[in-house]
Amino acid sequence: MDGKPLLPLLFFSVAILAGSGAAVAKSTIEPCTGTASCSALLGYSLYADLKVSELAALFQADSASLLAANAIDVSFPGVENRILPAGLFLRVPAACSCSGGIRRSLSTRYTVRPADTLTSIAASVYSGLATPDQIQEANNIRDPAALDVGRTLVIPLPCTCFNSTDNNLPAVYLSYVVRAGDSVPAIAARFSTTITDIMNVNAMGSPSVRPGDILAIPLPACASMFPSYASDYGLIVANGTYAITASHCVQCSCGPGNLRLYCSPASLTASCSSMQCSNSNLMIGNYTSQQTSAGCNVTSCNYGGFVNGSIATTLTTSLQPQCPGQHQLPPVIPPPTTVIHDSFLIPSPSPSPVQAGTTITTPSSTVPGTFSLPGVSPAYVPSVSTSEAFFVGPLSHILWLFGVSLGLSNSLF
Repeated sequence: MDGKPLLPLLFFSVAILAGSGAAVAKSTIEPCTGTASCSALLGYSLYADLKVSELAALFQADSASLLAANAIDVSFPGVENRILPAGLFLRVPAACSCSGGIRRSLSTRYTVRPADTLTSIAASVYSGLATPDQIQEANNIRDPAALDVGRTLVIPLPCTCFNSTDNNLPAVYLSYVVRAGDSVPAIAARFSTTITDIMNVNAMGSPSVRPGDILAIPLPACASMFPSYASDYGLIVANGTYAITASHCVQCSCGPGNLRLYCSPASLTASCSSMQCSNSNLMIGNYTSQQTSAGCNVTSCNYGGFVNGSIATTLTTSLQPQCPGQHQLPPVIPPPTTVIHDSFLIPSPSPSPVQAGTTITTPSSTVPGTFSLPGVSPAYVPSVSTSEAFFVGPLSHILWLFGVSLGLSNSLF
């Protein structure tokens, strides 16, 4: 990855010194070139009670993908209209692109409502993932005090890719806004990583954070090996969760027993192309096994990506030390109705071997269904002033550290 010139570093260092008497919030910024994007996650706390469909519309996200990224049961009756409680923390899938020489997500749009301010939009509606200055710059707003009701704003959101790896292993990066009472050890424990890893990724000289800082958190993940011409090329799934792909026809999961991507049919009712491997009666996610003196011969039908509107499949045969058992899917939960402490996704024991010579079929889909977004705007909540956090940035992948001084007297931080 190309390094950045020294001038921006010096410029932002001056900004820090000039505002040395004010609070400074930091964010990890990843320099980039080209047009390639990656899958990333945004850590978001709901600013109000919202339906699943309303939350999806707030980020222009797919409802099924949003639920799958949080291992929430998509087959739950009426799930799109289920109300999620204010304060609930969720992972929002985002396409992390390269714009203006840095990584960020620019697919989110917001329609201005009466009494909205840039500060309330940034700090309240989007939970500190954006700053008023960033929104103002992204939309060329001359007078932030005069927002036109009904105007559509681009909301620039922080994200990182870092080649979708961490310590040479597959990883998906979560942009996490530090909250009051957070500490690096607590954040590391919450996301099953280490203090050292968080510090290295974010180029931190010490494990010290303050509310409003945005950290890049590496989450262990399962990576796909789809061809570059597949529309879901680069698909990566965080451990213990799911992803929906191939026009809602295929679900791919990661864990809990290992970090190998496992894909299977997502819905028997959706209109999908064939998911059966050629020259075989196996569907994707299914396999047969046969014990021999040399080991266990395993023939499996695997998902190979979504190509030109069709589901690609590959039939593979391998010799394994023992015959595998039925694949165990990550557990799912019903849509939360109260805010509770985040549960940890603890890997379960590896599947037990089963008798050779049997055909293992796909487990029941836990993430079926297809949704249409109603496009409902969330209810308005009162404006809240907050510190205008900007980036600081970081990393041995050649990032910078810099900050922006804050001038708001009524600060939540």
